[in-house]
Amino acid sequence: MASFYQEIQSNRQRSILVVIFFIIFIIGSGYLLSYYFDSQYFLPIAIVYSLASSFSGYFWGDKIVLNLNKAIPASREKYFNFYTATENLSAVAQIPVPKIYVIESPAMNAFATGRNPQNAVICATTGLLDKLDKTELEGVIGHELSHIKNYDILLMTVVSVLIGTLSILINLTSRRMLWGGDRDNDRLDGSGILMIIGIVLIIFAPIIAQLIQLAISRRREYFADASSVALTRQPSGLISALTKINADATPFKQASTATASLYISNPFKNDKIASLFFTHPPIKDRIKVLEGMM
Repeated sequence: MASFYQEIQSNRQRSILVVIFFIIFIIGSGYLLSYYFDSQYFLPIAIVYSLASSFSGYFWGDKIVLNLNKAIPASREKYFNFYTATENLSAVAQIPVPKIYVIESPAMNAFATGRNPQNAVICATTGLLDKLDKTELEGVIGHELSHIKNYDILLMTVVSVLIGTLSILINLTSRRMLWGGDRDNDRLDGSGILMIIGIVLIIFAPIIAQLIQLAISRRREYFADASSVALTRQPSGLISALTKINADATPFKQASTATASLYISNPFKNDKIASLFFTHPPIKDRIKVLEGMM
């Protein structure tokens, strides 16, 4: 139990550090842009932008994630097995029953989001609900409930929202730098190094963001898999579910690159470039670890 509480504390601390890093990065970029364009507006805009993004990521991150992935509330009548399995396993995990959403897609995937167990959501694709039997579905739900209980959802939801807002800022900055109009020639000559920094940020910030996700995501998947087995008492259920998910090649059109790290499996498995930066360990490795628990 000590390792479980340590994991919760670690995720809370990482969430705070990610937000602090993001605020510093945006304010620093605002300062550079203010200097480069000789404008007093960029720095205050950057401060407001970074604080607003961090605030919205914490309090409304789940709604943003659900909207990005085109998720809709699941009705109890239509998705009865999904509801009952979530309710039963939530009771075992001793956490409130999360809200339940679905994504209308034949692809097989699921994720959890929210800031804490009292404000959490589990979302699954209709393809996953159609193709998994009860035991397999319980294994997936147990995995997602584990992310909720140990506060992985807070960390990854905040990271996903901040990365999404960062990509918007980068896009706007790149346009301003390329089409910013006339600038004072002396200032331009004296700030060439800042232009180089700006170009580097535009090119590499998305990659850096994905590497941050990579660093904080891989261990949590093994932990959630093991916690799912502890909840369901059936390693075979999650093993079978992961095997089916891994074999499914159906395109997942609704998936968002900003929130890909939340999913139980790579939603862009058919995209080799996007897959290079996927944050989860290979499913085959996860299955191997689970088989050792049988």
